[in-house]
Amino acid sequence: MPIRQKPIQIDQQTILPGQRLTLDLALTKLYTHSTIRMPVHVIHGKKPGPRLFICAAIHGDEINGVEIVRRLLKLRMLKRLRGTLTAVPVVNVHGFIHQTRYLPDRRDLNRSFPGSSEGSLTARMAKLFVDHIVKDATHGIDLHTGAVHRANLPQIRANLADPETEALANVFGVPVVINAALRDGSLRGYAAECGIPMLLYEGGEGLRFDELSIHAGLRGIVQVMRYLEMLPVGHGMKKLRKPLKPFRANTSTWVRASQSGVLSITVPLGAQVESGQVLGFINDPFGEAEVPVTAKETGIVIGRTHLPLVNEGDALVHIARFAKSGAVAERMDIFAERVEAFTICTRKKLFKDC
Repeated sequence: MPIRQKPIQIDQQTILPGQRLTLDLALTKLYTHSTIRMPVHVIHGKKPGPRLFICAAIHGDEINGVEIVRRLLKLRMLKRLRGTLTAVPVVNVHGFIHQTRYLPDRRDLNRSFPGSSEGSLTARMAKLFVDHIVKDATHGIDLHTGAVHRANLPQIRANLADPETEALANVFGVPVVINAALRDGSLRGYAAECGIPMLLYEGGEGLRFDELSIHAGLRGIVQVMRYLEMLPVGHGMKKLRKPLKPFRANTSTWVRASQSGVLSITVPLGAQVESGQVLGFINDPFGEAEVPVTAKETGIVIGRTHLPLVNEGDALVHIARFAKSGAVAERMDIFAERVEAFTICTRKKLFKDC
């Protein structure tokens, strides 16, 4: 007889095999007596498999991930899910409501894990998220964007020293994978302590929807779930399509403004740049002076500011450094084509070859 899933429990709610439901985790009460709740969507497949959590808006102004989760939950292929998907579109509900990165106590949730039930508001939210979402997971994906006025090229940040995490990062299928150090208090750092392979996806800008980043994030999640055998590969497909080999970076650096002024950047995200190359110019508002912004390293542009008004020392262009940059333009074209093909496929609800 086929092995069936066992029921699971989240916040005293029992979820049966084959069941799909939305829970609201009570976070705290405001001084108006209104209760703030964290929405959690759970799909518990009929057959056993990994238990994957996907979360977004740990920083409340990073909203691309919210849309990625919404579109993910609409996919018909989830009816054939193996294992359990736990999706939290908005973790930092306070920040999301107020369109800000932080919580009311001005703390960063992604520096507060595993939290404490007797600590600050932020620490208590972290503890609740760990207890109900992370503790029993086998894998995790955390969705982020650049800060307000900063855009990031779709990229994965992960602990590539762990073979399983590295495999997931490569399967996700974005152009750049960064071997990022684990930070104390981060969700990714806590997951590593628990032995949970986890990816952090970055793409787009705070408080803005970016369609390429949204499509790339959705496609990447589906690729990972197929790799984990949580989702079917597709009718007539015997194996996963060979993923686009990403550029792997171990270090990155920001080019900063040498003076205050009005910025004009001439290089796009994903561009390959050489050391000494002019990336743009800083002008004074009266046109009396113009200073070039030059790259200090050879690499790929993975982030940049969108705000033209800059102060001396502001971060302008983020460059990831690689041993071999390779054919960046060609790789970016292939990436864009695959994302577009997946998007067309999902819009037509044809999941055979996505």
